[in-house]
Amino acid sequence: MAGRMVGGSAALAALVRPASAPDPAVGHRLLPVAPELTGLLPHRGLRRGSTVAVTVGQPRRSGGTSLVLALLAEASRAGSWCAVVGVPTFGAGAAAEAGIALDRLALVPHPGPEWPTVVAALIDGVDVVVTAVPHTVSAPVADRLAARARQRGCVLVPYGRWTGADVTLQVVRGVWEGLGAGRGRLRRREVTVSARGRGAAARPKEITMWLPGDALTRVVPPAASAVPVATAGPRPGGFTVVGSG
Repeated sequence: MAGRMVGGSAALAALVRPASAPDPAVGHRLLPVAPELTGLLPHRGLRRGSTVAVTVGQPRRSGGTSLVLALLAEASRAGSWCAVVGVPTFGAGAAAEAGIALDRLALVPHPGPEWPTVVAALIDGVDVVVTAVPHTVSAPVADRLAARARQRGCVLVPYGRWTGADVTLQVVRGVWEGLGAGRGRLRRREVTVSARGRGAAARPKEITMWLPGDALTRVVPPAASAVPVATAGPRPGGFTVVGSG
């Protein structure tokens, strides 16, 4: 089944009840992420109860969707339930190719005016909740959802501007590879992802990595250079993983 498409409150309740059952495989406080992303997160994984925002200006240019897929993949493979709310273009096919288990993925493409209720219900029973941030969301509502995630041990991933996130990730630069003299197919791109936050994540960080261009499915680690690249030291405010292109 291509993910669980949730269309109403009754279906949502039926989903959350079984997802809420204790699972010893995911009971720890840290959910894994792809190795390329560990350096961006203060605990080298997704800490339960935290809020990790992925900011987007223009999603197709920023790489926000691929970054979300990368964040979910390892946790899903380890047995975690994931949900995506308010992102109708989120593709189950791309999610499957990224390694996300579709039988533990809930999709709520159009939550409508009940968005806060839908997100709160999923926080109660799902390990990672990704949600597009409505333009009309107020600061008190956002604060209540973040507090609920802390209480329930859920990782809340707002997909859009979110004040007060523990960590905010953003693709700040990107270069496509695959086209030559106007011909060919976009295969992947080298992107630079920045991380900033508060507490343990207060010091800004930055890495450069490969993301594929075919359906934005998974993180591709940089290839090892034939000749080691000498550097004078870490970049100010972070570090960079460099691969040959």
